[in-house]
Amino acid sequence: MFWACLHYPRLALEALHSDVPVDRPHAIVDGPQQRRHVVLANAAAGKAGVRAQQPLASAQLLCPRLAVTPRDESAERHALASLADHAYRYSADVSIAPPDTLFLEVGASLKLFGGWPALERRIRADIDRLGYTCVLAAAPTATAARVFTACRSTIALPALAQLPLALEAAPIVAGGFEAKTIATLYGMGMRTLGDLFRLPRAELARRIGQRALDHLDRMRGLVAETLPRWQPPPRYARRIEFGYGIDSHGALVFPLQRLVREFAQFLAARDGGVQRFILELGHERDALTRIEVGLLAPQRDAASLLELARARLERVELVAPVHALALRADDLPPLCPLHRDLFETNRHEQFDWPALVERLRARLGDAALQGLACVADHRPDRASRFVPLGARPPAPTAAPAARPFWLLQRPLPLRGRPARVLAGPERIESGWWDEHDQRRDYYIIETRDGQRAWAFIATGCAPDRDAPWTLQGWFA
Repeated sequence: MFWACLHYPRLALEALHSDVPVDRPHAIVDGPQQRRHVVLANAAAGKAGVRAQQPLASAQLLCPRLAVTPRDESAERHALASLADHAYRYSADVSIAPPDTLFLEVGASLKLFGGWPALERRIRADIDRLGYTCVLAAAPTATAARVFTACRSTIALPALAQLPLALEAAPIVAGGFEAKTIATLYGMGMRTLGDLFRLPRAELARRIGQRALDHLDRMRGLVAETLPRWQPPPRYARRIEFGYGIDSHGALVFPLQRLVREFAQFLAARDGGVQRFILELGHERDALTRIEVGLLAPQRDAASLLELARARLERVELVAPVHALALRADDLPPLCPLHRDLFETNRHEQFDWPALVERLRARLGDAALQGLACVADHRPDRASRFVPLGARPPAPTAAPAARPFWLLQRPLPLRGRPARVLAGPERIESGWWDEHDQRRDYYIIETRDGQRAWAFIATGCAPDRDAPWTLQGWFA
């Protein structure tokens, strides 16, 4: 086993995506109203002397310009779950250790990604792109990897035999023990994990208990570890609350981009797609504006989903300031990508027609684009009808004869006689019940200009005589 530990030490601050300027002192606080304390401070606040676990009153005395935000544990859980979804692209064995840590078993993925250095660079680049601070380390046991990240070490140690030596210098506070156990060990004069390794096992068990001893054994790989696997939920629901009302579409683009990006990561983790999702704009007094985004086929590309969602959003009038933005998807069908040639060389020269249709529907509305469906009627001008895109057309009652794709808006007399008759006749006698009776013999003909056309004469007339011909359509 080769476990990568991804520790996000600033998750409480970065999960909020606050609009407080980076250069302004900012702190996340928690605790009762009368005893608030600092959970995490940004770099500007740290320079002013603000520290974690510091009483809020003391922090404000040190830094009067300190911006304060209450801790949002729900946002932290959502952010960690989103990061776990994103981590599925590197490993199928992902585990969450709240409130700010992920574990990935990457031993089975090293060959796929070209070894640990290449995989590490890829993970770090993705985390930077997502806007999070991460300490990354790897070891044969997840517990040891967590110790390394607690020490701010980026070591990657593949050999189990080297693990005790690498852990010796780590302080006891980084070992993941309970506070009571740490206090006991400090009372015994222990300061590093190496001090524990040198103690007799029976004596150590008597002092710290079997539970802490088992934790120490898992750290060194002496007993097996059991970590719960992260499973993405069957539905997706994410909501962002705003501290003030937003009354313009432009100001909603950034939170919408964040929602759609996280949604695309969720779909990638499920190896699925989405064909319909809902955007909800929350107003005061629990009022909602629902925007339905429907697609012709499942997809999960973040850029495409964002473009469609943004186009739909911009077509909706904001009747009131928006205080929350949510994205919900209940139906997540499997994704069936288009089959293309593995050795295709002109892939970028092909035009993505489904993507164009989706863009037009999003910008012009669902009713602006329609498709054609067959109707059980032999008369050419009544054999088809417009249907909404994506609707299942009715099955034809019988296989139609060869007919051109291009039909004239109304039949026109054919000038001159055809050069020759290629096929026919197809006799149509229908419509007596709706006062649009047609009695015609249709032929595929070749005109004197060499064009293939679809024309008819009256029923019973011979095509080789001087019967008047009427043009109905053209063949390509």
